[in-house]
Amino acid sequence: MQRKRYSPGRVPGTLLGLGAGLGVALGALTGCSAAGTAEDVTVDAKAGSAAAPVAPPGRYRTLFEPCGAVPQAALRELLPGTVALSDVERAKALRGTAAVTYDTDRRVGCTWSADTADGGSHRLVLDVERVVSYDPTVSDATRAQEVYTRKQLAAGIAVPVTPTPTPTAPATGPTTAPASGTTASGTAGTGTAGTSGAATTTPPATTTPPGTRTSTTETGTTPTGVPSSSADTGAPSAGTPSAPATTGLEPRLLGGLGDIAFVGDTLGSAGGAGRQRVVSVVFRTSNVVVTVEYRQRTTGTAPAPDSKELQDRAQNLARLLANRLEE
Repeated sequence: MQRKRYSPGRVPGTLLGLGAGLGVALGALTGCSAAGTAEDVTVDAKAGSAAAPVAPPGRYRTLFEPCGAVPQAALRELLPGTVALSDVERAKALRGTAAVTYDTDRRVGCTWSADTADGGSHRLVLDVERVVSYDPTVSDATRAQEVYTRKQLAAGIAVPVTPTPTPTAPATGPTTAPASGTTASGTAGTGTAGTSGAATTTPPATTTPPGTRTSTTETGTTPTGVPSSSADTGAPSAGTPSAPATTGLEPRLLGGLGDIAFVGDTLGSAGGAGRQRVVSVVFRTSNVVVTVEYRQRTTGTAPAPDSKELQDRAQNLARLLANRLEE
């Protein structure tokens, strides 16, 4: 048998087949790797788009120094007893006492007080709280509103409730009554009750005893002939006290102060014949809740503290502090 001659420049057919097979295999591996990478990218993109949105942070990150936030002129008006004090005592009273807090970026406060010559006293308390929400889906301002709402309810001021709309039932078409003289089986009756068992008979009218009037909308009377109550006629019933007239100084919401605000007013005893009135003005601006508490105590036969005077002073200070927050 004659042997084939070997040529250095040619590649045997077997080697060519092996090379082609290796190329196809590498291509398949490369395609699998590329497909896997694209799939991973798609999965990552979907996972990122499903993340819950983060609520915005509050407007305020720090708080002002409370004892120095009230001007000296305002303090002299709020604490008239300081006029009779010596210069040293007056300076100490107007300096105030800072509240003990563990984080002055979260809560601060200050208290001032001064006695009057007739044995009474005035006291001013300032509390400022910066609310922070630890829930990423709830904003700081929303949490601050919850703090404000609790204070409003404690002052006896109801929170308006938004009514839930009631779904309207779909209208139904008129029901067609069966034709007169037709029995339940669809057979026409003879018009005589004795000849048709399915004919409709009219019940006898109810007999009303003589001298008795039935209740009607037009007459507005009861079956015994006595006029109906105010719930039916709209007129006030005898002996029902009317609601007391409002003075405009009762606990209420305030406008033009922060995002939302209210004033509370309570009058109580201060021991013996003394009286004490406490006025609170609370307002919220973004994630900060400010409370101004102003109280006056009288002794003996002195009249009770004037509500309007205390409310006006407390509101003026609250508006001053609201402007301080805007600086």
